[in-house]
Amino acid sequence: MFDNNHKSSDERGANNVDPWSRTMLINATRRIPIAFYERQTIEVAKSLLGCVLFHNRSAGMVVEVEAYLGWNDLAAHASRGLTDRTRAIFGPPGHAYVYFIYGMHECLNVVAEPAGTPGSILLRALEPLTGLAEMRERRGWLGKPCMLANGPGKLTQALGITRAQYGSRLDRGNLQVRQWKSPPDFEIAISPRIGITKHTDLPLRFTWKGHPCLSRK
Repeated sequence: MFDNNHKSSDERGANNVDPWSRTMLINATRRIPIAFYERQTIEVAKSLLGCVLFHNRSAGMVVEVEAYLGWNDLAAHASRGLTDRTRAIFGPPGHAYVYFIYGMHECLNVVAEPAGTPGSILLRALEPLTGLAEMRERRGWLGKPCMLANGPGKLTQALGITRAQYGSRLDRGNLQVRQWKSPPDFEIAISPRIGITKHTDLPLRFTWKGHPCLSRK
């Protein structure tokens, strides 16, 4: 279904038409068990690339993530310990950690590691696959589809994800991550994380190499 020459919705010229219907997308993917997330954060981060994030009637394919490793990673919220804000990161894996930043953006993270061991993955960019009209309305964006969700704040705004989804399980319900039954073939690029001031040199940003929907090339 996919290969290294995969064309995004932009390249297919599908500015106003969903590349997939929601029904077709559900049928082409499968649920991910919670055990998938109960692994080391970096392993989960890489495995999330190419998966599909659904929220209600909108969905997109994950093309960019960042790993945050816990107590010893000073860029990670978990390094500050267990608080009301970070309790989800210390909880069971496969749940959503959503936080508010800069007084304007919601950011969606996926909790990894066994319960009690903090680790999370920030979803930074998606390729929109279905529900593009709703995404455009939420974003107020009339340009290329790939720019609808090419950044963590854009991603949550496009899919209508807020702190109301904090702690949600990601293997069922309205907010869900699913895998393709026929996985895409692509190369993973590794680079330092973006927009942080501590541990800036750690190679913990993972992207679908060369994908046009990345937040930054």
